[in-house]
Amino acid sequence: MRNRYKFGQMIIAALNAAAIIGTVILTAAGGSEAASRKYNFTAERTEKGSKYDYGQVSCFFGDDAGFDRNSAEGVKNQVYSALKNVSVIPEEGEEMVFHAYSAEAGTAVINGDRKGQSEARVTAVGGDFFLFRGFTLLDGSFFSDGNLLKDGAVIDKELAWRLYGSVDIAGEKIYIYGSELYISGVIDTPSDKLEKKSVDDTPRAYISYEAAGPIFGTVSSDTWDGAEARQPEFSEVTCYECVIPEPVEHFAYNTVKGQLADMYKGSISIVNNSERFLPSKRAKALKKLDRYIIRNDDIVYPFWENASRLAEIRLSFIYGARRLLLAIPLITFICMLALAYKWFRQNKKALRDAIERFFSSKMRKLREKNKKAEDIREESSEKESEQTKES
Repeated sequence: MRNRYKFGQMIIAALNAAAIIGTVILTAAGGSEAASRKYNFTAERTEKGSKYDYGQVSCFFGDDAGFDRNSAEGVKNQVYSALKNVSVIPEEGEEMVFHAYSAEAGTAVINGDRKGQSEARVTAVGGDFFLFRGFTLLDGSFFSDGNLLKDGAVIDKELAWRLYGSVDIAGEKIYIYGSELYISGVIDTPSDKLEKKSVDDTPRAYISYEAAGPIFGTVSSDTWDGAEARQPEFSEVTCYECVIPEPVEHFAYNTVKGQLADMYKGSISIVNNSERFLPSKRAKALKKLDRYIIRNDDIVYPFWENASRLAEIRLSFIYGARRLLLAIPLITFICMLALAYKWFRQNKKALRDAIERFFSSKMRKLREKNKKAEDIREESSEKESEQTKES
């Protein structure tokens, strides 16, 4: 019977050890999975050296939502107003709110100067677009809204090889339906498994909205401005992202949601990037994963967001399994507490008597020690008195 009891204890100990080791492994795997989705951590990179914490929010729109470049700039202005209302005011010339917007302009045949030619997906980008991306730059540099000339293009490695047979081609030209652009930079193609699942084999190019206008744009219904026809414009935005100071918790998410959720209801998906990979949220999401996977809307997600959504699904299973493993030591601890309480109830009187005996013994020894010390003091005092008399 005793051997069986010891065997049971060994099994329980082994289960708890395995659960703890499994929890550590799953925690490390989950952290690595989340960290690989670099674009979700722009806020963390931004707040380094800043006196504020930052929150990051992404919004994705349907093709017919009507959100455009002017809408994006309007959101940024309203965010600054909201910050002012909570006494967060930037110093002169200080940029506190960073935002980016983009949309797939279309697929086009792109030519180079050396007779190279390739079909490519072209994305129109604005704001601080490349600040948010985790692109690996192989040559050249990114462009931004601050560039005076808006004819730069960032192309991926595959397109660079097809057009020029090299990636060291910053400064070379490309032609999209007759429009001449220069190559500002060359980036690596998606390398991790989730991003590869989210893209096809078509090369990619990123150009400014100003450059996209003559190539993919249309003329508004108000065609004429005096005697001259207006130039075609491309203004659609299907992805809007921003990084905002957080003087209070959830300020960034609540501010953006308050501006856009009702206005674009049914045509918008708002993501709180700062919290999307938290273990508690991902474990809870496991219960409603079917609603997360199956969507009935027409919202457009770029490949980097699709990769993040796949990561969320993975993390839901990882952290869900971790929660199950954590239940083993938790249940064991609760059982141990219950057994300890039962033992205490059964041995309460004996335990109380043992405690009383312990303290009684300690008190007796203390009294004996004090009495002995007192006797020594009295004896010493008597000797001193006798010596005084003799002298």
